[in-house]
Amino acid sequence: MSIRHPALARREDAGLIIIDVQDAFRPVIDGFDSVVANCGLLAEGFGVMGRPVIVTEQYPKGLGHTVPELAERLPEGTPVIEKTRFSACGVEGFESAYDAARCETWVVCGIEAHVCVNQTVHDLLSRGASVHVAADAVSSRTAANRDAGLAKAAQAGAHVTSAEMVLFEMLGQAGGPEFKAISALVR
Repeated sequence: MSIRHPALARREDAGLIIIDVQDAFRPVIDGFDSVVANCGLLAEGFGVMGRPVIVTEQYPKGLGHTVPELAERLPEGTPVIEKTRFSACGVEGFESAYDAARCETWVVCGIEAHVCVNQTVHDLLSRGASVHVAADAVSSRTAANRDAGLAKAAQAGAHVTSAEMVLFEMLGQAGGPEFKAISALVR
């Protein structure tokens, strides 16, 4: 048995949280299409590995729902939680999905890096979770706010990573149908 560094994402206890990738943000978020693509890569990758995915939507009456190009990539049965809190933590539907997932490691992605992603990451860290923030799958209205959100998450103890990096950490080795499926997704 090999010993792995604790900063590497562990497949056996990892879940994915996708925060607020909604229609109203499309025209105002820096690099929106890239964020959506990388959130989708994570969603499909977690689906391939049979790991839990939770999606949140901030005030969908006003901001719309998860964009269709991401929604179609979510694993079947993914809970979509409506919220008005910035942090997903403390929202009733989120708490139920979080508890049911029974994960110690959470990969977080979505919008906005300095608001809802930031506050969720800090609340997860306060629970003792290992948190990985996919830098290429988060953004804000400005690059400066995105960078500030990522820096604050890292200073608090989150691991800043990328969508592809975390998926390959979870796989741990080449070979087999899951590796082939994820390799096809990243091409």
